Amino acid sequence: MSSHRERIKRHSRRVFVGVLGGLVVLIGIVLIPYPGPGWLIVFAGLAILATEFEFASKTLDKLRVRYDQWTDWLKRQHIWVRILVLCLTGLVLVMTAWLLNTFGLINTFLDLGLDWLYSPLFR
Repeated sequence: MSSHRERIKRHSRRVFVGVLGGLVVLIGIVLIPYPGPGWLIVFAGLAILATEFEFASKTLDKLRVRYDQWTDWLKRQHIWVRILVLCLTGLVLVMTAWLLNTFGLINTFLDLGLDWLYSPLFR
């Protein structure tokens, strides 16, 4: 009977860790293009998952290597390539803010009358 309880406890822990770690990874992925700790949150989520799942440990190791390779590559590039990457990141930020109707709210609050600021998702 106690081995049955232990299996249930172990399974419950794995489910809890899987759900929690998965949510943290998803939040981190959403936050990657924004200023702040997006990648750090992804790594934290994978570290949570790695406490119970071998695939997460391997993924975390590979992702760390890839992340370091990307930052090293970017550091070696000409200033114009780094500026282009920065501009593309900024474009992702602006488009996401527009789609989430941030500019529409500002338009309404300031009564600007610029209907094109409203997101097509919130019309």
